[in-house]
Amino acid sequence: MNSQVSGFKAKISKQRLVVLGGGESGVGTAILGKKKEFEVFVSDFGKIKESYKQVLLHHEIEWEEGGHSEAKILSADIVMKSPGIPDNAPIVIKLIAKGVKVVSEIEFASKFTEATIVGITGSNGKTTTATLTYELLKQGGLNVALGGNIGKSFAEQVADGRYQNYVLELSSFQLDGIDSFAPHIAVLLNLSPDHLDRYDYKYENYIASKFRIAMNQTKDDYFIYDADDIEINKWLTQNPIQSQLLPFSVTKQLKQGACIINNEIVITIDNNNLTMPIGTLGLQGKHNQKNAMAASTVANLLKIRKTTIRECLESFQGVEHRLEKVLKINNVMYVNDSKATNVNATFYALDSMSTPTVWIVGGVDKGNDYTELLPLVNEKVKGIICLGVDNEKIIEAFGNVAETLIETHSMEQAVKQAYRLAERGDTVLLSPACASFDLFENYEDRGRQFKEAVRHL
Repeated sequence: MNSQVSGFKAKISKQRLVVLGGGESGVGTAILGKKKEFEVFVSDFGKIKESYKQVLLHHEIEWEEGGHSEAKILSADIVMKSPGIPDNAPIVIKLIAKGVKVVSEIEFASKFTEATIVGITGSNGKTTTATLTYELLKQGGLNVALGGNIGKSFAEQVADGRYQNYVLELSSFQLDGIDSFAPHIAVLLNLSPDHLDRYDYKYENYIASKFRIAMNQTKDDYFIYDADDIEINKWLTQNPIQSQLLPFSVTKQLKQGACIINNEIVITIDNNNLTMPIGTLGLQGKHNQKNAMAASTVANLLKIRKTTIRECLESFQGVEHRLEKVLKINNVMYVNDSKATNVNATFYALDSMSTPTVWIVGGVDKGNDYTELLPLVNEKVKGIICLGVDNEKIIEAFGNVAETLIETHSMEQAVKQAYRLAERGDTVLLSPACASFDLFENYEDRGRQFKEAVRHL
């Protein structure tokens, strides 16, 4: 069986594909598997959304929810595990013990496309950079799709077969499930401790996971990375990679890659230069300068015209749930940064605040260390509103720093408390630094509930 599995690209009559998880990536993989003539079975330990059930029924794909039929799953030739399912889930442990290949959607789908793939990962800025890169390539006239950890599933788009280029936002969980996946252009934006609960609380395990994006690259591929990031530099020194390195930096001048000279972004690839004034960027802030550098380096490599790159960088206004200005009420600005699911993302958010801030924080802690936020909280935050089932760690970290600290257990409650605390000229910032799964479906649901609650004030 193993020889069949390792070569699952070849058409072998009715190989059995089992998909664990009936969400976006699971259903997309099931559709692709069916199209490629696998015998497909979808199993979800929880509930499958009605809309996804309809898709599975339409494609005549067998599915189950509310538990796993072990015999049906263990008879698989190959299993696609959705990114939310941990490696230590009992069914996954049994599959691996039996020698069944368990992969991610990204690995499975990449077998069935010859398209150029740009893979973008990092602890923060993935969605913004992936969306900006997609816009640059699309406006540059390329036939391109956006997928991975964002939007429509990569596998479903591969099944569709219409695209010659993909920009994929990739999480560490998706990269954990790859075997031979190799993007032509890999981007590593930054590293900061995140999801440590899935990595035995070891930062080095998480870092190794992120670097999997480059593990199958060759000398004909490119690796774009933040040259200001200590952990990235350390890893590259100890673990040389095969691809061509293109660094970006806001602190040093670089002969090859992207840097800042005289308030202009300068991108140099093989003596070919592109310049862009920082002041005209649609998204401001140092982290967005880096996101712009990474995205335009990709666009440059894929031969997008310089004028198109400049115009796109000037007009790009960011993505939903990332420092998104919602409304100004009584001269108080409400900002939705629900996508800040780790401490580093919240650091950027607080750092960008220029007015006294009422900060809504909390959710599922992923092994967070809040100490790096203390100076910013001291300087900028006038009140903290905890929003989570368990707020103990946040209270412990900031109880003596903020003049006001209030516990809440619903978004409506949190926004009402923020409204009472905020005065003219202040900002109310939702930047949770935590995952959302205690009170919300996901960070999008959390962000939308915030916007809804603000509009109802």
